[in-house]
Amino acid sequence: RPNLREAATLLMGGALIALTVVVFLAVGEGARPGFVLMTVVGGLPIAFEAEPLGAMFAVLASVLFLVNSLYSIGYMRAGSEKRQTRFYMCFAIAIASAIGVAYAANLFTLFFFYEALTLSTWPLVTHKGDDKARHGGRVYLGLLMGTSIGLLLPAIVWVYSIAGSTDFTPGGILAAPLKDAGATPAILLGLFLFGVAKAALMPVHSWLPNAMVAPTPVSAFLHAVAVVKAGVFAVLKIAVYIFGIDFLAATGAGEAYLWIAGLSILLASAIAMHQDNLKARLAWSTVSQLSYVTLGAMLATSMGALGGGLQIAAHAAGKMTLFMCAGAIYVAHKKTLVSELRGLGAKMPLTFILFFIGAMSIVGLPPAGGSWPKFLLMLGAADAGELLVIGVLILSSLLNVVYLLSIPVEAFYFLPAKPGEKPQGSGGRPIDWRRIEEAPFLCVLPPALTALFALLLFLLADPLYRYLLPIAGG
Repeated sequence: RPNLREAATLLMGGALIALTVVVFLAVGEGARPGFVLMTVVGGLPIAFEAEPLGAMFAVLASVLFLVNSLYSIGYMRAGSEKRQTRFYMCFAIAIASAIGVAYAANLFTLFFFYEALTLSTWPLVTHKGDDKARHGGRVYLGLLMGTSIGLLLPAIVWVYSIAGSTDFTPGGILAAPLKDAGATPAILLGLFLFGVAKAALMPVHSWLPNAMVAPTPVSAFLHAVAVVKAGVFAVLKIAVYIFGIDFLAATGAGEAYLWIAGLSILLASAIAMHQDNLKARLAWSTVSQLSYVTLGAMLATSMGALGGGLQIAAHAAGKMTLFMCAGAIYVAHKKTLVSELRGLGAKMPLTFILFFIGAMSIVGLPPAGGSWPKFLLMLGAADAGELLVIGVLILSSLLNVVYLLSIPVEAFYFLPAKPGEKPQGSGGRPIDWRRIEEAPFLCVLPPALTALFALLLFLLADPLYRYLLPIAGG
């Protein structure tokens, strides 16, 4: 019963939004709602507590889950995809896991739901069932589980042995036990950064491009709703509540990882420029953009942490818009290569306008919300005395212009190239509104909503900045 299945998905999404908004408002008034679900071996609790960063992530994930569910209905029906019941069931488990990550009160709880998120999204990555999907699924599961069990879990055990707790605590829990501990803070931080491979910091990033074999709604979910956002959220939360910004600054533990993040930003952008497959280009863009959050955390300044928090929201809105536009293009015209999109703006003007807005947010151009995180990260770099980081951020934005904004420009202002010829700019084809060939309504409405959200974030940046101030000690 597809109608019942999809109605249940939408109702669950609406209820989840209501719940997370109530918690968001309570946290904004100074409350920290939470509870202990159960206590397991060694007295370690599975516990939940909402704080500003987690409350923001939970609302973001729940809102985008509902939008992505609408999009999935249009996309899966238009493509007559198989195994749709399993698809929606895994989606439901995955969003529940993401909310668990958002509200986790300690590292043990975060690890539990982090692993649940990996396992529930693996069937989504392998949904098509062909050889490419199975290979992508093996890389996805192997790298994410291997790093979490081999690096993240030992880091959590190490923290517990040092501090006697894994609770997320304002100011961190490691400053006293690791005072004058030499290289120990840097080593422990490295275990966390590379153990949380969902943050896609090089060199533990290869699962993300390989996951592009999944249907477009899954790609949007991976990049904007839950998976990678859970990764960078975990990195930022660990930096703020386990290590503490002041402790990271005093020890310089994040200095080397700051430059690994900067290198990831530039290398991934350079690779994205040479990808003709649209989804692959967007995937490499995500590797680059996620490293902005890690970079913000490693700056060990208040502005860096706040910029990283805002980047989570801004990137989610922009990248989800881009992926859903890519899916709409495939549904309407079966085109997957960037080189095939020249001149297509005459047939899909709305889709490419939405793509342009999403690209503006990723680049960091006003009036899209993505401009504010870049600004705050630059301020954070200046506060830390890392002026070269400002150059990295500027160069990355210029590369983003080349590989993202060129797509709608060529779609509107270039005619399709004939075989063996280079495309020629000619003002493009005039739009004939009688010959518009857009994707079905449910493939166009969701990216319109996320594009609007990307624009609204430009206006909502100050309230959100003030909401997140407590994570930076403000």
